[in-house]
Amino acid sequence: MKKFSELVVKQKGIVLALFLVLAAVSAFFIFFISVNYDMVDYLPQEAQSTKAISIIEEEFSESTPNARIMLTNVSIQQVLAYKKKISAISGVSSVSWLDDVLGKDILTSTPLEFLDASITENYYKDGRALLSVSIESGKESTAVAGIYDLIGEENAVAGDAVNAAVSQDMAISEVLNAMAILLPIILVILIIATTSWIEPLLFLFTIGIAVLINMGTAALFSEISFITQTVSPVLQLAVSLDYAIFLLHSFDEYRTSHEPHRAMQFAMRRALPTVAASAATTIIGFSALLFMRFGIGKDLGIHLAKGVALSFLSVMIFLPALTLASYKLIDKTKHKSFVPSFRKISKGLMKIRTPFLILTLIIVVPCFLAQSNTGFMYGMGDTSESYAAKDTAQIEAEFGKENLLVLLVPKETPGKENELCEELSAISHVTSVVSFVTAVGPEIPPQYVPQETLEQFYSERYARIILYTDNPEEGEQTFDTVQSVLDTAERHYDSYYLTGPSATLFDMKNMVESDTRTVNLAAVIGIFIVILLAFRSLTIPFFLVFTIETAIWINLSFAYFTDNTLSFIGYLVISTVQLGATVDYAILLTNYYLDNRKRLPKKAAMQKTLSENLVAVLVSAGILSTAGFTLAATSSEAIIAELGILLGRGTLLSLAMVACVLPALLIIFDRVIEKTTLESNFHT
Repeated sequence: MKKFSELVVKQKGIVLALFLVLAAVSAFFIFFISVNYDMVDYLPQEAQSTKAISIIEEEFSESTPNARIMLTNVSIQQVLAYKKKISAISGVSSVSWLDDVLGKDILTSTPLEFLDASITENYYKDGRALLSVSIESGKESTAVAGIYDLIGEENAVAGDAVNAAVSQDMAISEVLNAMAILLPIILVILIIATTSWIEPLLFLFTIGIAVLINMGTAALFSEISFITQTVSPVLQLAVSLDYAIFLLHSFDEYRTSHEPHRAMQFAMRRALPTVAASAATTIIGFSALLFMRFGIGKDLGIHLAKGVALSFLSVMIFLPALTLASYKLIDKTKHKSFVPSFRKISKGLMKIRTPFLILTLIIVVPCFLAQSNTGFMYGMGDTSESYAAKDTAQIEAEFGKENLLVLLVPKETPGKENELCEELSAISHVTSVVSFVTAVGPEIPPQYVPQETLEQFYSERYARIILYTDNPEEGEQTFDTVQSVLDTAERHYDSYYLTGPSATLFDMKNMVESDTRTVNLAAVIGIFIVILLAFRSLTIPFFLVFTIETAIWINLSFAYFTDNTLSFIGYLVISTVQLGATVDYAILLTNYYLDNRKRLPKKAAMQKTLSENLVAVLVSAGILSTAGFTLAATSSEAIIAELGILLGRGTLLSLAMVACVLPALLIIFDRVIEKTTLESNFHT
């Protein structure tokens, strides 16, 4: 480290130029990032709903619909004309309507009252027509805009593709809105925590460079999820500002006895172990998401871990060069400290430590059990107030909620297919079954049916059966229906595949139940090992992990005790992020306690530790919790807003546990820690 610090200090001009060029290039490549708004794409290939989608794309001319268009005051001929124009819009892969089920000739030559009302009313009634549309992934925004240009605002469009279009339109603006709110608040916090008006700008500029590089390098990947795009910059900024603060504080201390370049070398050497340990715990927490089979975990884990690693490099390489280039300006902009003395507060915390520990031990088991039994939401949640929400309400008012499932079975005899459809029709909450045998009839040979109608139901190898249900998109009732459909198909066919929004969420549910245990265990084990190596102690990792895990359990138990559900992504992410990011507070406090314990009795050592270091924990927790609540306030996506609330609340709970409970644990088990820690050298 000595040679490295000397090299950075000596070549500060080259370092500055290199990072600025990398940031500029990265900013350019941000515009070439491909963002995925479809969560279905992150299911593994072995999921049966994913296989069903692949079969439909390969063997059928039309994809599974992901949008609905309602036209008002239109005749059948006008609907057919609209259908043709909609099909020509860029990004629209297929449009289906009543003519695809009954055949265009039958529809146009037979009076409506002579057609089967149980079928026609799903598509056309009272002069209103409901068309099903398939829009290509990634082209939702332009396709939906084109549809509105054609049909006008008096008609309505709804569905997953429309929700994706809303997300695409809002994604960049929401990141900018979050930063516009977050940066001034962080700036105020940093001004209070430092003694120079210019230092906070150096912190933000250093981490900002790392954020830009992280976002730009995302272009090296085929795509990133919109969740990663929204969350990653905010989290990276919030969790890594500590590194910069610690380095410059060390630099200020060495400045009192050394010239600037020498002081920076000493500061880099002193900061490296602490900053590296802090970064390592956060990176491991994020990296635990890589163990998810559901691909969104890998996407988040890679870019969040990469972001923290880049922040670490930026702080240890770019910030020293930047500081040495501007230390005279730092000196000129010095101001008095705005931080009050924490001596009285530390005395108060020492007095309440035992009651808080007792309270924690009382509630820890109920909170653990509560968070273990919390219900999950697997979809994206409701879209906030927007044209999508308005149009969805209009369509549902006329045609009801549409939650369709698409079942694929081997193409065999019409009689066997008819038996299956009869059983499917009898399943609770299945309102209609549309297949060749229900729409055309099992007694009519396929060769006598128009080709465009036949292609709706048969490929070379598979028969396609569409089931309409009155279920919400997810929930226990919905998943019971999905399971019933799968069980029914299994009784008739050796192979079968089911897709549709609810079938996809059903697969997510089954996958996440095992992912949850794996991710949490990986995060705890990884961070436990880092703490074990950092402190060379067999017992300290238990106390630190227990402190933060308890805060996590309390945080996640809120949903159970308030009779609400949690987004499974929020649950998994907060379990790793809160542990990885806030265990640093416990590490910092414990590290200084062990140093002070070599010179002082245990209670005096803890009071001194709290007096001198609580402000650093408060600054870090204030920034991270502000980032969380800012995400919640600025995001229109329910899943991201909920993640923000969990992050903000969880950070404050971790702060409370570290300030109030960890001191009690370290003091009570002081003798045990001494015996199980290498070279403890405690004061007797």
